[in-house]
Amino acid sequence: MPLGVLLDVQGTLLSDVDKKPLPGAVAMVDYLNANAIPYCVITNNTKEKSEDFLEFLHQQGLHVKHYLDPFMVLDKMVHTKEVLAFGPSAFEKVLTCKGYTTQSKAPKALLIASDTAFDANAFAGMIEAALGGAAIIGMHGTSVYAKQGRKYPGVGAILAMLSYATSHETQVVGKPSPAFYATALAVLQAQDNTLSWENVRMISDDAKGDLLGAKALGMHTTLVLSGKCQDAQEVAPLRQSIDAVYSTLADVLKEMR
Repeated sequence: MPLGVLLDVQGTLLSDVDKKPLPGAVAMVDYLNANAIPYCVITNNTKEKSEDFLEFLHQQGLHVKHYLDPFMVLDKMVHTKEVLAFGPSAFEKVLTCKGYTTQSKAPKALLIASDTAFDANAFAGMIEAALGGAAIIGMHGTSVYAKQGRKYPGVGAILAMLSYATSHETQVVGKPSPAFYATALAVLQAQDNTLSWENVRMISDDAKGDLLGAKALGMHTTLVLSGKCQDAQEVAPLRQSIDAVYSTLADVLKEMR
């Protein structure tokens, strides 16, 4: 049985609808803390500064002690401050706070975050910048973006489109980037230095955007049907990469106790 836990946030700990804790979320974090189980909450947050989002989790009763999001590794993975940002205004605001020029006229990189407002003009801007030499970088590689009961193309899907349209390679900062997962493993190893991928369980609602990459590294993968995916049949073609399926974290916690 895995000894360390990586926990997704949206659709796993928090509802995609009202951002409130899902069944079992508070109890799961409390259980991990109380039993000194190595863990890290890993999220693809791109709308708030890392410390602000962590404080938001605390306000929801989720007393997370170990946390990682793409902003915390961005400077190590993106070696330029001259970027063209595509995403909501909150995303650009955080980038500006981190010293990035987000509307560079000669960007060295595109930084793309989830947004329900993307249209043909936005995609054309991405393609033109990429063909002009800007690196294509997704803040994460989510398959779909669930918002108010609807499913929009996730950043991973957009990266696939851009790669096909431009014949250029793409990069991912957050999940499921191996570099991001490696940073998460280092957080776990700071709690227990004997841990390796085979001793880690990744729990998420995103089979394609989170669990495929986790499984490729050797992690034990658990899908919860409380977010992007509501029925295991939706991910039937990916079933070989999913070790266990539960309705919510409450059911996962019953099995862990």
